[in-house]
Amino acid sequence: MAIIRRLTPETVNRIAAGEVVERPASALKELVENALDAGATRIDVRAEQGGLTRLIVEDDGHGMDRDSLALSVERHATSKLPVGADGADDLLNIASMGFRGEALPSIGSVARLSITTQDASGDCWALEVEGGKTGEPRPAPPLGRTGTRIEVRDLFYATPARLKFLKSERAESMAITDVMKRLALARADVGFFLSLDGRSRLALQAPGMVDTPEARRTRLAALLDRDFAENALAIDTVREGVSVTGWASLPTYNRGTNQHQFLFVNGRPVRDKLLVGAVRGAYQDFLARDRHPVVALYVDLPTDEVDVNVHPAKAEVRFRDSGLVRGLIVGALRHALAGAGHRASTSVAAATLGRLQPQSAPTGSLWAPSRAEYGARVSPAYEASLAERPAPEFDAGVPRAEPSGLAYAARVEAEPARELEDFPLGAARAQLHETYVIAQTADGLVIVDQHAAHERLVYERMKAALASTGVARQALLVPEIVEMDEGEARRVLDRAEELAELGLVIEPFGPGAIAVRETPALLKRLDVQGLIRDLADELAEYDEALSLKEKLEEVVGTMACHGSVRAGRRLTGEEMNALLREMEATPHSGQCNHGRPTYVELKLSDIERLFGRK
Repeated sequence: MAIIRRLTPETVNRIAAGEVVERPASALKELVENALDAGATRIDVRAEQGGLTRLIVEDDGHGMDRDSLALSVERHATSKLPVGADGADDLLNIASMGFRGEALPSIGSVARLSITTQDASGDCWALEVEGGKTGEPRPAPPLGRTGTRIEVRDLFYATPARLKFLKSERAESMAITDVMKRLALARADVGFFLSLDGRSRLALQAPGMVDTPEARRTRLAALLDRDFAENALAIDTVREGVSVTGWASLPTYNRGTNQHQFLFVNGRPVRDKLLVGAVRGAYQDFLARDRHPVVALYVDLPTDEVDVNVHPAKAEVRFRDSGLVRGLIVGALRHALAGAGHRASTSVAAATLGRLQPQSAPTGSLWAPSRAEYGARVSPAYEASLAERPAPEFDAGVPRAEPSGLAYAARVEAEPARELEDFPLGAARAQLHETYVIAQTADGLVIVDQHAAHERLVYERMKAALASTGVARQALLVPEIVEMDEGEARRVLDRAEELAELGLVIEPFGPGAIAVRETPALLKRLDVQGLIRDLADELAEYDEALSLKEKLEEVVGTMACHGSVRAGRRLTGEEMNALLREMEATPHSGQCNHGRPTYVELKLSDIERLFGRK
């Protein structure tokens, strides 16, 4: 029988480092969070070779005295954990970024760590830790200000096997940049500066030193691409002491991954499944499953309503009332999306103009290259023959024969209503290829995909009808029994009332079994077994029954598609203008059910640039 023995402090620290210091970016996160807790207003970071060779973090916080410096590298020694009324450490009211006291000893156990710090007294002290072996604090040359400078060299040199699991230097550098961006978004009142291998990557000033919504918006515009500010919807809602603020993109402004979703809880960047699921649930009606919105959401609530002590890296949190938080986020996002009306992102017009630009035109010019630029592409003989041909004349007074339907595929309105141009989507002027409606606005033109636009309008009407009358249900002749794990079954049965509203009636059928008695009438060929199991997985992952909602919306979307105006149908002027007016009055009409735009708007100035007029 094996003999139980105590592990050495060095081994304990290296085990802890495996949880806290996963890669250079995680070490950086811990050091920057320490700087924020120290009251820093400026944080400078320098990294070499993805942070493996050297990682330096300097701040202008309050610094440490000699005794605090010596304690800072001991495990579970911290100045941040509050003490409750009973004299015990209070883990339920944590307002700081760090509190576990593991970061510095964990880093020092797997790397060469140097700390230099100066407090308000003007005394400056230095301390070194190498592979878990701690030296004594010694006097050091003054830094010239209060603050701390931490240098980490040769990360994971003491655990070389860990190096085999790291990614390339470029990948590690990108991870460091991502961590800095998220922390910079969390604290717009602090200046962040990042240099990778001697090259500046981030230089974010914070002149106001106040973390206001406007400061956050400025910081967002600096970190994300400039189009985000033009295509973001403001979020600001409060319920029962929980506030959700920030910005969320229009559905037509989306990305291929959720890496551009920034979520903060009491100023702490998190990657919480509940919050990610809430964002997905709010946008599920507007985006395809492989597309993701760009969001930056700040959730603020009393510290005793959220538990941040659930993971050593503090990347996940637990809410006392998760349903309230999730519902607040979903409601705030959907309210903002509904308020956007028919609006589509400006990136749609930019993409359209980009496709219209001649690919072969020289930079800065929209005109076709001359013969000299094309070389022998135009022969002199052909050019001479062109010169001999008479120039075409335009005579407005001579009536011309009406071209046949094969000559062109556009039908122009003879008497367009001028007063309609003042509407957001303008007045219908023509129908192109019996598929696209061309409308003129006061300062540009709008091109509408008639099928996609009408499909969205029909879809919204059907959704409203379902919301008012409920989802029709169809009773099964023989109830279907689904056997599964007891925990999974309990998760699904706990949401039986919510599922019944969606047309799925279930009840328990012994331990680990569910009896399905009624299903939504819209879903004719339904794999009940697969649906229930998908629901159990999604309730565990996102705390929401997304599968059933998405299946219902898919059916409603298909019905809307078949019930809408098809491409190839000729519309009258009244029909085209009626379509435009209904789009203006219908929320979400700016995109189809998969997030694609239903119309493109080009301003007159954009069109003039196409022709070199401006």
